[in-house]
Amino acid sequence: MDGSIAKPPQSRAERHPEKAHRPDNPIQRKPDWIRVRAPNSPEYAETKRLMRQYGLTTVCEEAACPNIGECWKHKHATFMIMGDTCTRACAFCNVATGKPGALNPHEPAHIAEAVGKLGLGHVVVTSVDRDDLLDGGAGHFAAVIAALHYSAPATTIEVLTPDFMRKDGAIETVVAARPDVFNHNLETVPRLYPTIRPGARYFTSLRLLSRAKEIDASMFTKSGLMVGLGETREEILQVMDDLRAADVDFLTVGQYLQPTPKHAPIDRFWTPAEFDELASLARAKGFLMVAASPLTRSSYHAGDDFARLRAARAAQLKT
Repeated sequence: MDGSIAKPPQSRAERHPEKAHRPDNPIQRKPDWIRVRAPNSPEYAETKRLMRQYGLTTVCEEAACPNIGECWKHKHATFMIMGDTCTRACAFCNVATGKPGALNPHEPAHIAEAVGKLGLGHVVVTSVDRDDLLDGGAGHFAAVIAALHYSAPATTIEVLTPDFMRKDGAIETVVAARPDVFNHNLETVPRLYPTIRPGARYFTSLRLLSRAKEIDASMFTKSGLMVGLGETREEILQVMDDLRAADVDFLTVGQYLQPTPKHAPIDRFWTPAEFDELASLARAKGFLMVAASPLTRSSYHAGDDFARLRAARAAQLKT
């Protein structure tokens, strides 16, 4: 013991002071098709132990993902790099906002080591927004990818990046590190950006995805949407068309779930049948892969989906 006094865990209000001014929005009761079991498996406990051992952050925990029990039971985790504090305050997101700390130079090696311990065949690496950094954190993404290529050469790598707004050369840095999948989520329809993603711009995000494919046409690109924020079916279909114009390969669509009363309210719960219809329409528009269900999230079943994505491209090239 070093004699220091451990700080008590922060309350949610302390972790999210920037959201305290927002009016409370009552959290709706979830329909039966969205219920999930509380995590309690031995594998979940072991995955959590490894994350704490290496001092790593996961979006599974920070974003209060409903699939954490299932994913961690199978030792699937999405690593969140560059800290647990974001420079933006999106109305849907449960990650804390504030002034982030310095980058941890040991984080790439720690992630590579944890991936080896977990025996991951496919890893997803995401991050908070780091508008405070000159490159938006692109160099740190590249360092993590390089560490994974070196320590776990058989592991395929998926990155889910910020939009790198006004960060010249950032996307080129990440793509040059050669991840297998480049993902950036549009999240919602353009009309809702001012209230849901006030720090972002729809066409900046769309251009990022298009630019990634321009730099490396062989790399898979991916994007995700939430529904239930007040968007219309027609607006979702237009976003699909925009993504196809940007040559995006893989689309995920999931139900928005309100993390706390201080976050954006749920407009409505889309039904499983409506998600099935969205998936059919997206496939008809030419996406190589589509995952659409109430509990779909960007990294949910990412490894299995990547295998199907490669198979779909191989089949397409044969025709």
